Amino acid sequence: MQGDQILKGILLRLFAVACLATMSALIKLAEMRGAGLVETMFHRQLWAVPLVTAWVAAGPGLGSIRTRRFGAHVSRTAVGLTGMVFTFGAVLLLPLAEAVTFQFTVPIFATILGALLLKEPTGWHRWGAVIAGFVGVLIVAQPGSAHIPAFGAMVGLLAALFVAIVAILLRQIGKTEATGTTVFWFSVLSVPVLAIPYAFSFKPHDPVTWAMLVGIGLIGGVGQLALTGSVKHAPVSAVVPMDYSSLIWGTLYGWAIFGMWPSAWTWLGAPVIIASGLYIVWRERKRGVGPAVTSAEMEPV
Repeated sequence: MQGDQILKGILLRLFAVACLATMSALIKLAEMRGAGLVETMFHRQLWAVPLVTAWVAAGPGLGSIRTRRFGAHVSRTAVGLTGMVFTFGAVLLLPLAEAVTFQFTVPIFATILGALLLKEPTGWHRWGAVIAGFVGVLIVAQPGSAHIPAFGAMVGLLAALFVAIVAILLRQIGKTEATGTTVFWFSVLSVPVLAIPYAFSFKPHDPVTWAMLVGIGLIGGVGQLALTGSVKHAPVSAVVPMDYSSLIWGTLYGWAIFGMWPSAWTWLGAPVIIASGLYIVWRERKRGVGPAVTSAEMEPV
């Protein structure tokens, strides 16, 4: 690929990461102003629908959303929404930097799932990276201490696990379905499912909170599309390292908005987790497989 295209892909990835980090900060702020988990999830999907629809219409055209694998999209939506519960839950339960750090374990979980479910050959190099990654998790979480709530840490790890499960599902769906098709159906199918519990938990808010809820959907949708666009212009191996810039955003937002600064244990453990994830990505590129272990080729849950 030409250098300018690779640079465009990297810049899109950095922009996507910034958008998704901003969305997480808005989720936390909206919750502090009385918005519940179901509300934030509903508005995240609702306001993303027009963005995704316009993107598909401007690209391959609305005719591309026709599918013969509707059941597969329903399954992907069910798993994606479950993962979204844990992803948003982790943002609400943990400081932003720590919530982001747990998301870095996605390549670790995807490696395990690939070996167990897809019977992918996994040598001692990647198993060693998996073990190192979980050592990093133990450093960050400090089990038995009050540093991070045990329940919050569990929710954060479950969020990463479900992102990895979605990656496996998208590998299967992607054999016959275009990326735009899967993004469209996930967004559209999510709205009526979330609308049911939202109808029972609806409550009024002030204009600022409503603006935050709309912003969650719009900014999250833009970030989702930028993620997809990044891998069209640059190799996955070039854009994946950009994902770790989310720790910078999580730290900045946590300090500037919520007055929270990552502990020394997070600064020690996060590089270990990041290094293990990057090694897994590098190893798969060297072997010429995947890289299904990253979030680079999938929309976020």
